[in-house]
Amino acid sequence: MTTAAASSSTSNAPVLRRLYFVRFGFAIVWAGLMFVVGSSVGPLSVTLIVLYPLFDVAAAIVDARSSGASGSTRLLYVNIAISTLAAIGLIVGLTSGIPAVLRVWGGWAIVAGIVQLIVALTRRRMGGQWAMIASGAISVFAGTSFIMQAAADGQTLGRVAGYAVLGGIFFLVSALRLGRAATGN
Repeated sequence: MTTAAASSSTSNAPVLRRLYFVRFGFAIVWAGLMFVVGSSVGPLSVTLIVLYPLFDVAAAIVDARSSGASGSTRLLYVNIAISTLAAIGLIVGLTSGIPAVLRVWGGWAIVAGIVQLIVALTRRRMGGQWAMIASGAISVFAGTSFIMQAAADGQTLGRVAGYAVLGGIFFLVSALRLGRAATGN
């Protein structure tokens, strides 16, 4: 990592910490709502399904703007494109039913997980990134699982709620670890 990138990473830590706390809160609230309404395709479940990747787009924009000259900025723009395409794909998938949504969600989870893993690896010196590394890797496995589950009977949109909870927990752990890294604890 270059000195400019290391300096940018250090100054980026407080922004990432706040962003990770917001992402944790969003994921938990979103998952709670999805657990309640995800058994069928209805106006609220459709809105929630499309909102999740759009929130990821917004978070990646905030992250990219605060990253400055760090090498992860290009990858964050890739994530913005992937999540935007996922939102569009989910809208289309919703017209075909829950299995199509699970396939699109699974594909998005795989690709976004790979990007998250790479971004976290480039930021590992910042501290608090081991949870993001694990989250990226788990996202790849979860995405594969969603694609495989799409072929089973009795699918619900609520299946993605657990994925959001786990991702939210990883964001919380990273936020707490980034706080320790920033204060030297």
